[in-house]
Amino acid sequence: MNTYNQRSFFYNVDWITVFIYLALCTIGWFNIHSAVFDETHPGIFGMKTDYEKQFIWILTAIVLATIILLLDSRFFNALAPVFYGITIFLLVLVLAVGRNVGGNQAWISIGTFRLQPSEFAKYATCLLLARYLSGVNIKITEAKSFFIAAAIILVPMLLIKLQPDDGSTLVFCSLIFVLYREGLSPIFLILGAIFIVLFILSLVFKQIFVIGGVLVVAGIIIAIVRRHRRLAFTILAGMALSILFVVAVPFIYKHIIKEHQRVRIDEWLGLQSDLKKAGYNVHQSKIAIGSGKLWGKGYLKGTQTRFSFVPEQSTDFIFCTVGEEWGFAGSVVVVGLYIFLILRIIVLAERQRSPFSRIYGYGVACVIFFHFFINIGLTIGAVPVIGIPLPFISYGGSSLWSFTFLLFTLVKLDSNRMGVVSG
Repeated sequence: MNTYNQRSFFYNVDWITVFIYLALCTIGWFNIHSAVFDETHPGIFGMKTDYEKQFIWILTAIVLATIILLLDSRFFNALAPVFYGITIFLLVLVLAVGRNVGGNQAWISIGTFRLQPSEFAKYATCLLLARYLSGVNIKITEAKSFFIAAAIILVPMLLIKLQPDDGSTLVFCSLIFVLYREGLSPIFLILGAIFIVLFILSLVFKQIFVIGGVLVVAGIIIAIVRRHRRLAFTILAGMALSILFVVAVPFIYKHIIKEHQRVRIDEWLGLQSDLKKAGYNVHQSKIAIGSGKLWGKGYLKGTQTRFSFVPEQSTDFIFCTVGEEWGFAGSVVVVGLYIFLILRIIVLAERQRSPFSRIYGYGVACVIFFHFFINIGLTIGAVPVIGIPLPFISYGGSSLWSFTFLLFTLVKLDSNRMGVVSG
């Protein structure tokens, strides 16, 4: 290893990213402490309360981050298939011997610690996807390369879906933006967006109105591009496919989507309202966040938080504590930190000389953005309730460690960006 690489830990680490990471972990611990505070256990050293455990997870995460920064950058590229293979094995193992919590068989018990393989699968998938796409003569526009890249993403998705953990399954869908950055045609993103819109419209309005809207829009576009026959035929094909999809939506919704998922979607779209059952969590979440007003009620003074009106207060709905106790001002700070972190990750990814590092960086950005957007969105009712943690803030050792691996592997790759990591 040359002198530059030996000094990279001290001179080339992106300390801005490290500072944001430490800030979010600190914010997370204080909010977990407030959400589940127990006067009989006011200390922070121990394993009896969630905030005592989270304190240990944060300390160990910092140790793991330091170890990552001391490793050779080539380590991650070389061992990407090994990491991926181990996580796939664990995902299979959890289906056989895993512990069922809340209807999901997603945890492997190791003493008092519960390991959640699906969290680490995100990290391993980003690594292997980056290794494959950065290979020689790999072009995502070619069918073979596309299907292999898709398989890398789909294998852990399907295994996690069997647990079933719908939230973690959907996270992997965000990696399509990595493929798009590497040259995948935007038509896939456009079609995906169109089908999502048509699905929602088909639930809200009568089928005949949605089909009529498709015909009108397609007719206008065809009239505009009528001189380009190939494009006009493409629009016609898209129109036919869209109509078939709209016709199939009732069957998909009734027979493929599970009942509890339908209930959550119906609540989100306002097709039904049950504030005592399906809509309870989000309703209480909105009350908690709204009651914080501009400056919040103060640390350990949130009534919704202190009296456990919102379920999963320290995990999926941790942002409620931020909103209630820190108010709008505190919420803006937290959201601002996430936006700054994601933008910083993209900056790090774009300045890489190594294709492997760049692709991996975009994978990290996609995963963190999806978690951030969905988690905060569900607490304010902007998206249906999907159980995924808020990165670095929600309670959980597996979640914190996996996000630490994700982020600090990129920080390490960036610290050695002048010495290209081959793909």
